Amino acid sequence: MLNSQLPGLKWWKAEASSNNGSCVEVAVLPDGGVAVRDSKDQDGAVLQFTQAEWVAFATGMASGDFEALIRS
Repeated sequence: MLNSQLPGLKWWKAEASSNNGSCVEVAVLPDGGVAVRDSKDQDGAVLQFTQAEWVAFATGMASGDFEALIRS
């Protein structure tokens, strides 16, 4: 789905993200799910996740399930 198909969403990014545009932005969808887009391409594609999918992802991040993917 394209961002233009999701009008009125409030997008934000983590405060710890850099200002060079290399980050993602998230928005809460009307159904409680989460939309994710590339901050460098705000008019481009948007990934959509259900609330359950997002909670599973966030829980995995918080518990360190993806530590191997973090570059030093």
